[in-house]
Amino acid sequence: MKNLFKNFVVSVLTFESKVLLKRHKPTIIAVTGSVGKTSMKDAIYSILKHHHSARKSEKSFNSDIGVSLTVLGLPNAWNNPFLWIKNLLDGLFIAFFSREYPDYLILETGVDRPGDMSKLASWLSPSILVLTRFPDIPVHVEYFATPEAVIKEKMQLANALTPDGVIVYNHDDERIKAELTEVRQQAIGYGRYLPTQFNAAADEVIYNDDVPVGVGFTVGYINESVPVRVNGAIGVPLVYTYTGAMAVAVQCGISLYDAAAALATHQPPSGRMRIIKGLKGSIILDDTYNASPIATEQALATLKEVKHAKRKIAVLGDMLELGKFSAGEHERIGSVVAGVADALFTVGVRSRKTAEGALEFGLDEEFIFQYEEGTKAGKELQAYLQPGDVVLIKGSQGMRMEKVVEEVMANPEEASYTLVRQDTAWQYR
Repeated sequence: MKNLFKNFVVSVLTFESKVLLKRHKPTIIAVTGSVGKTSMKDAIYSILKHHHSARKSEKSFNSDIGVSLTVLGLPNAWNNPFLWIKNLLDGLFIAFFSREYPDYLILETGVDRPGDMSKLASWLSPSILVLTRFPDIPVHVEYFATPEAVIKEKMQLANALTPDGVIVYNHDDERIKAELTEVRQQAIGYGRYLPTQFNAAADEVIYNDDVPVGVGFTVGYINESVPVRVNGAIGVPLVYTYTGAMAVAVQCGISLYDAAAALATHQPPSGRMRIIKGLKGSIILDDTYNASPIATEQALATLKEVKHAKRKIAVLGDMLELGKFSAGEHERIGSVVAGVADALFTVGVRSRKTAEGALEFGLDEEFIFQYEEGTKAGKELQAYLQPGDVVLIKGSQGMRMEKVVEEVMANPEEASYTLVRQDTAWQYR
């Protein structure tokens, strides 16, 4: 019965979305990839909102139902059937009678199962498609035959691109470039290493009194180069994100300089390498939104780059939905930890392999701590912390690693608007 009701809701919301898009014809910017979608979507919106009427997906509404809710401007009703019925009625009115509508829609699009993107591409036609990254082992691979099948599913959206549409893509990603050989529309690259249309360079972590506060870099396009600074989070993946967002902005008629100026006031989304003050003068790198092997490896690379740390501590929860790749990828991440962190806290049964990998590659057993759930790990981490420690906390959504952050953040009263998954519906899960 529950699935029947959900299918009915999705069908109606999709129909209403089709009607609404046909009536108002906004420019659709769709963001997909296996990492960095939410950060990219938010960065694009932070620039466009200063120059155009725009709407973005809320949080990580990237499923078929989430995209429809964004198109219609409706809230998530979670498990309340009466609120879903209200959404359907409100959506009907909006679809047929709304007079005003944003000029730009910035939509995050993702897949959980085979066929997800194909369904979305059957009714959504973006004018700009942003491709973030396709790693070797993507999240959700558990439900696909191969990692390549995940990529093929995500690339279904390229088939729905308008004839005069543009693909803005990560030029440093070889898998993306291989897929673009079959795309007819214009492709515009952004990157950090290989020369392309939009190039980031001279990226660095910015410090204030030896405490990391943000990232700085320059972006070059044709004969123009502008400095960019964004506070609140760190990491090379964010340099890619902001460079890609600026590339999109230029396609929308915004100058490189104005795009950089808009990013100066951008607030990175919760749980994506956000810098948070920790207990006892420590610093937390909160990357708790989700975890995949490539994202975890990138987060550890950022932890390694941080200067002025007394100790570097990695707190890693299970990476879920990896299927047959799970054990090997957790153990591989452990080998990376051994070269980065002074101590490792793991959360979950799968992360025991992370601990094994770290031990095998040289991290002393004295500095490896294993837990079944996050709250206990957080409480024991409180006692372990020392002034000057830098702590990376990361794990898949289902591991609820934000609970660890809440245990060790200096101002837990700020959790409701600082951490991920603070909605009432999440608090009861």
